Amino acid sequence: MTSHQTTQTMKPATAAKKLGVYLEATPAEFQEGVVSRAELNALQADPPEWLQELRRNGPHPRPVVASKLGVSISGLARGGVTEPLTTEQIEALKSESPEWLQKERATQAEVRKEAVRIKEKQSAEAREES
Repeated sequence: MTSHQTTQTMKPATAAKKLGVYLEATPAEFQEGVVSRAELNALQADPPEWLQELRRNGPHPRPVVASKLGVSISGLARGGVTEPLTTEQIEALKSESPEWLQKERATQAEVRKEAVRIKEKQSAEAREES
């Protein structure tokens, strides 16, 4: 009985998500093919020029935009940002600092503080039990 390993592949959308890039901005050959685990690892280890350019200048997908602005994805939606943004557009938003962005950043800061408080409380409870 011989066993052969099949190559694990993923859809371009999954690969783009793992690479942190906006799928529609990737080259056509990337969008139309499938990506193997080895190809994904190679792209991460030694990104080609198109990938470096996308990561540097965008357009960026919503999770990346949210991270760069310091808000949640929901916060982006509440602020009316539904489209991918370029690095230049993100920097412009940061410098303009509209009211919704300030509010969402404050909300995100509160969420982070609460998460830390809960984690510390759980850790203290675990120490008391042992």
